[in-house]
Amino acid sequence: MTPREVVQQAFVSAAQSIGTFAGASKVSTWLHRIVVNAALMKLRSQRRRLEKPIDELSARYGAMEHHLPGPVACEMSGDVLLGRLETHALVRRCIAQLPERYRTVLVLRDLEDLDTQETADRLAVTRTAVRVRLHHARRALRALLEWQFLLDASSRRSGER
Repeated sequence: MTPREVVQQAFVSAAQSIGTFAGASKVSTWLHRIVVNAALMKLRSQRRRLEKPIDELSARYGAMEHHLPGPVACEMSGDVLLGRLETHALVRRCIAQLPERYRTVLVLRDLEDLDTQETADRLAVTRTAVRVRLHHARRALRALLEWQFLLDASSRRSGER
């Protein structure tokens, strides 16, 4: 099920249960909660697939850190939009590789812009747990992205020969 299908399913659920809306909050808040809950339920249902421990990802890619080049300057060109779309897709693929508990914190904090307390409340964990998971998630994501950029650069160089 795609994210769009999850959202669509959440809105169908909201429409079916509109009679239970008590009016104690805004309709937008109520709808947002339904969509978030549907997304979290979808993520939980995916737990059945095997996840790699975060330590394995960090160790696997972290060992390469001393071989990685520094940040590369970005030059604007006619292909900027395509490059951004490809980068967004790459970031999403790398985020999807993170274990669920780290991926969820990263998405809530960095993509949905929730603060630490809001994230902790939504996940029913402590603020410290959010900060620790976010730190590990960002580190693992950085390692995954750097590894992918190295692979892409290497394949482009071998393709130019």
